[in-house]
Amino acid sequence: MNSGSGRHDSFDYVIVGAGSAGCVLAERLSSDRRFSVLLVEAGPEDSHPLVHVPKGIGRLLSNPHYTWVFPTEPEPGSGSRPEYWVRGKLLGGSSSVNGMIYTRGQPQDYDHWAGLGLREWGWEVIAPYFKRMEDHAFGADELRGVGGPLGISQGSPPYPLGDALLRAARDMGIPTRDDLNRPDHEGLAYLCTTIKAGRRQSAAQAFLRRARGRPNLTVATRTVAQRVAFDGSRAVGVEAVRSTSSGKAAPVTFAARREVILSAGALQSPKLLQLSGIGPAARLRDAGVAVRIDSPGIGQNLREHRLLFIQHRLKRPGSVNAAFTGIPLLFNTLRYLAFRSGVLAGGSHDVGGFTRSRAGLDRPDIQLMMGPYSFDFSAPSMRFEKTAGLHVFGYVLRPDSQGSIGIRSPDPDALPKIQPNYLSAPSDRTASVALVRVLRRWMSQPAAADFVGEETSPGAAVQSDEQILDAFARQGQSGYHACGTCRMGTDAAAPLDAHLRVRGAQNLRVVDLSIFPTMISGNPNGPMMALAWRAADLIAADAR
Repeated sequence: MNSGSGRHDSFDYVIVGAGSAGCVLAERLSSDRRFSVLLVEAGPEDSHPLVHVPKGIGRLLSNPHYTWVFPTEPEPGSGSRPEYWVRGKLLGGSSSVNGMIYTRGQPQDYDHWAGLGLREWGWEVIAPYFKRMEDHAFGADELRGVGGPLGISQGSPPYPLGDALLRAARDMGIPTRDDLNRPDHEGLAYLCTTIKAGRRQSAAQAFLRRARGRPNLTVATRTVAQRVAFDGSRAVGVEAVRSTSSGKAAPVTFAARREVILSAGALQSPKLLQLSGIGPAARLRDAGVAVRIDSPGIGQNLREHRLLFIQHRLKRPGSVNAAFTGIPLLFNTLRYLAFRSGVLAGGSHDVGGFTRSRAGLDRPDIQLMMGPYSFDFSAPSMRFEKTAGLHVFGYVLRPDSQGSIGIRSPDPDALPKIQPNYLSAPSDRTASVALVRVLRRWMSQPAAADFVGEETSPGAAVQSDEQILDAFARQGQSGYHACGTCRMGTDAAAPLDAHLRVRGAQNLRVVDLSIFPTMISGNPNGPMMALAWRAADLIAADAR
């Protein structure tokens, strides 16, 4: 697409953001030839070779050409220092740079939403969308699907260290499973991943790629949306700047005959709404933006996972620390190129799952993960340790703590103010402390003793509740799962209605992680794709 300076191009639907939601929406809506669809993406095509190599994330996450970096406000929950949240900036969005772990969330998550009045999003409604989109290596059954666009496989074949840790889990009463994505999610397993034949299955590869030849779908890369254009309270398009071949940014307006759909993510969609005059009136006035719709919930209800790495030395071979440098890296690169196998072909973590932080809970409330490598946290930039090690980490699945995000000025290039408010809820602090004790009990089981050596971080001296919470603040980090900032709901305070329409506006919806009223129990990439497919059906039905 070649839009000149100031030119107006008109489409039925203008979708902002080509991430996990936007790519699915573009594919599904454009499958109906009645609709012309524009997908706007700030970043480039997903053509870099490392995008498709699963372990290429190590290089991509530090490359500003393919990622956004959002600093957070210094807060007690992050050691009174900012941290930096990374998001994908290319076709596929964060699904092109994430760890590729595939979880569905617990059925109770969706049924909780239905209990809030969002009956269109209960588990009985959403479960068929997962099955429809999957091409699962484990085969089809009453829940799993085959033949869908999204390839799913076991990320790592079994190996001695992983087997030992699964035995250790069984010995402490945590069941082990072949597939975690069953109605009863409790247990540990070799994780399923969005990888097929050794290649990453981003939303762009799984969904958008098969739609690119359709004449009614246009994809505009290197095009940054700046605000929604309005006629009164009706959204009529998107104002953007597009990079030209000379490297200059040219303004362009895309007209939407039916709807504007924001799928820019839980950080960028509330920012775009606020820049467009939709948000908390006081915040907008303080930022110098005229208030179009006073919507206090835009940018509120920010939920995020706070995790803590626990690292151990290894007594026996099993770590892959040495696999990513020198001659071993050359060997592993050649192996990957020849066979699409080896350490470069796997997801970010091999073993993981869900359990309860304490007895008496009706379902798992914490997630555990293991990677057969360890980091040198003393280095200026994160790198693997020279000695053999592993790490485990975990987080509270459904945190009660809530943060916020808001604009600082009317400048679209200005970074928003992000306040995570980590572990501010007493329930999250209690569960986080219990989580660390579960991880340590796992690592100390006799079945793991042949492999797992001393704890090197945060270290055995960190024992009391206060010391553990201090470690979460000083050494913990974001799970990169932020959501909830434009929540859907049936109550008047919810910024979106049950069909994801922005309250007070016409022809304007949001479809991305920001719509979640509460967090999904696990990694949100798979759920977002299924929910976007559901949203596309609702949008198409509303167009009839």
